[in-house]
Amino acid sequence: MLRLLLYLTAVVRCSSSMQLCRGDNQCALCTVTGPAVVDVHGQLTSVQDRCAYTLMRTPSIPDFQVFANFKERHRKDVSFLDSVILRLDKSSVSHINLEQGGRVLLDDTVMTLNATAQLVHGVQLSKDLTGVTAKMSQLNHTVSVFFDGYTAQIHITGPSGEDPSVEGLCGNSSVSLRDVRLSDYSPDSCETLHRDATNCTIDCNTMTQRCNLMKETPFAACHSHIKPEPYVAACTDTLCKYPAVDDLNCQFLEAYSRACSLYSDDALDGWRSKANCSAGPQAFCQDRYCSSHEFCGKNSVTGETRCYCRTIFASTYTSENSLGDPVVCNGSSHSVALVGCLLEDKGILYSDLHLYDTTCRGEMDDDTHMVTFSFDSSSKPCGTMIRMNDDSEIINKNSILVGATGAELLDLVCPFFLPETIIDFAMALKIIPGSSSSTSVQYVTTGVWNYTLTMAAYTDAGRTQAVDSNTVLQLNQRVWFEMMTHGLDNKTVALVTDSCFATNEPSVSATLRYDLIMSGCANPADENVLVESNGEGAFNYFSFNMFQFTGKTGRVYLHCRLKLCLIKNDTCTPVQEESGSSHPLPSRNS
Repeated sequence: MLRLLLYLTAVVRCSSSMQLCRGDNQCALCTVTGPAVVDVHGQLTSVQDRCAYTLMRTPSIPDFQVFANFKERHRKDVSFLDSVILRLDKSSVSHINLEQGGRVLLDDTVMTLNATAQLVHGVQLSKDLTGVTAKMSQLNHTVSVFFDGYTAQIHITGPSGEDPSVEGLCGNSSVSLRDVRLSDYSPDSCETLHRDATNCTIDCNTMTQRCNLMKETPFAACHSHIKPEPYVAACTDTLCKYPAVDDLNCQFLEAYSRACSLYSDDALDGWRSKANCSAGPQAFCQDRYCSSHEFCGKNSVTGETRCYCRTIFASTYTSENSLGDPVVCNGSSHSVALVGCLLEDKGILYSDLHLYDTTCRGEMDDDTHMVTFSFDSSSKPCGTMIRMNDDSEIINKNSILVGATGAELLDLVCPFFLPETIIDFAMALKIIPGSSSSTSVQYVTTGVWNYTLTMAAYTDAGRTQAVDSNTVLQLNQRVWFEMMTHGLDNKTVALVTDSCFATNEPSVSATLRYDLIMSGCANPADENVLVESNGEGAFNYFSFNMFQFTGKTGRVYLHCRLKLCLIKNDTCTPVQEESGSSHPLPSRNS
């Protein structure tokens, strides 16, 4: 429910040198603090959603507009001013963003500011311990925008006799929000309203008494310049539903005090001690930069500031009792991202977290404050183990552990998928000069797996003299064949040569066939065949004496069927079967 109060404030004369609301010129003041907007007429409205709105535009300075973004903090149903956007219509730079922590962006570039004003595309920008100030002047009018991360105050000065004309929420806060909402600057569904449970710990009577301090001395010295009622109403409406944390119980009083200082030299001495607020108007989250899903707040016990999760963002995780996104499984590579502010909510330092291998720790992104753990079962295993889960599925398992005690924070489990069996890995050999293939290569993509298989022939047992087109192979000459994978984790996956046979034709179903390897072992009927290291790792090899089919040319085609096996208890090593070949022995005599 919007609570609207109307208070007409006389347009007062201002000093052109100080550009405060006193002296000879005329001015108008708008204050935006928390969800409240007190317009130039002293009228109050409350922004309840999380959208961007036009605060101010004026024909006096047509190339300069002020927008505001509102976002939630600890509750979904209370929004707060989060950032201010200065739009420059006739400039190579389109926006100057005033953000929390005193950060100022010139489009996407972070600026370095100090108390000495810098002129940037016609805008004077300065920063001190109280906040950031931006000023722009055109046609004898000046707009000054102050923002401390929580409160924005805009005052416009002009020549005597000319009432500054102001449009947007600052010109008429009772205007329909739909008419001043900025869809280009607002996230999707920002206008959706939420309703949270009532906070029963809030004593509304106590909060009302506190807000009513603005009606008493020493604030009474300001009442003739600015009526306190809209500020009191904004304070009461907010603090009766939102807890008085993050200096919120002083924020509305501070906003009224600063507005008063623009109109009068009369000091409001003593109000901070009376209200038990800090001694000076210093922005308490200065130079503390939070991500878009965070806001800067103060720990009620230690008084230290940190970045807290916005409640709508956090609810997607807390509803699942989660601290981050699901594990991303991509073949042998795995990663998981945890939310930094959720970890801090539980008192966990991300630097205390590690995987099974304590040297594997998370990395925090400077912009998003997400903490990412990455590990690869081949190049960076980080202690990852291959296990069988309760459903008898083979999985990769690791865990995020806390500190030296190794208390488990989160299980990291990914399914372990073996690539499909590769069939018909062929190589052509001829027992005549200049006709032999050198190396056969296959590039394999299966699901998330990408790897290479090679089969190469050699004329020596050390496999250093490769067979190439210039190699002359003789009958009964011993030749070694090496099968190898590239791109797979050889600590968990073994290459098994399941079968190899020779034919006199390229086709795998040729009539003439001779088995060299069967069920992973050498043909027991041929003592010339020797299989080594099969099923033990990323490669294996076998050898035999060269032959040709009787009555045929010297062309021999070799076909091999390979498979991958999960290494577990030496189960990948084939066992010799007591069975002979059903095919006649080929000729090895010239």
